[in-house]
Amino acid sequence: MGVGAAGGLVEVGEDPKDTAVREVEEETGYRPKEIEHLITFQPMVGMVDSEHVVFLGRGAEQVGEPVGEVEADLIEWIPLSQIPEMIARGDLWNSGVLVGLLYARERLSGARG
Repeated sequence: MGVGAAGGLVEVGEDPKDTAVREVEEETGYRPKEIEHLITFQPMVGMVDSEHVVFLGRGAEQVGEPVGEVEADLIEWIPLSQIPEMIARGDLWNSGVLVGLLYARERLSGARG
């Protein structure tokens, strides 16, 4: 099993924060109550220009069902305490998900920001 996170492309003229909220809602049916920028990074510097802007959402309310193409077999909350074990098992291997979750774990533990 691979684990992913909601995400997508920023539309022309769209603020990345608005993109994050829109993508979470479209892909999960939940709307974050609060959202904050975590980190911006390039996963393949020198090979591809592909800026990734990662946000942390806090609290969520279900506002509907996922819309459009179904991108997940299962949508569920995963405790951050399970992240290291999931990485060790190979369940988390996407660079954007890894960077985002590890940075969110630090932020939420008070290590940053």
